[in-house]
Amino acid sequence: QVQLVESGGGLVQGGGSLRLSCAASGSIFSIIDMGWYRQAPGKQRELVAAITNAGSTNYADSVKGRFTISRDNAKNTVYLQMNSLKPEDTAVYYCNAAVRSDINFRFGTYWGQGTQVTVSS
Repeated sequence: QVQLVESGGGLVQGGGSLRLSCAASGSIFSIIDMGWYRQAPGKQRELVAAITNAGSTNYADSVKGRFTISRDNAKNTVYLQMNSLKPEDTAVYYCNAAVRSDINFRFGTYWGQGTQVTVSS
């Protein structure tokens, strides 16, 4: 099994910054892709940003230029630096990872428990 533990959410004023972290642990041979998704009340979960193990990144249009995703492969950790936050960024943010197991070498997709980000106007 693989566990993803997120941290760094909270309440911030509009224009402020937050940094989310997500550490993966467990039966990990390698982590392929890592990413952040978010879900606001009454809306579907959406991709915010993703990063491959080679460092290629992908961002939702709504966060380009404001958010930066990065990862530390040695620590199996992914980060999301969020700047110039807006009230519409308010959501539960979920970490996601595509992992090859060190038990059977099969791929699996795992989710964190979510961390709340609230941006006040």
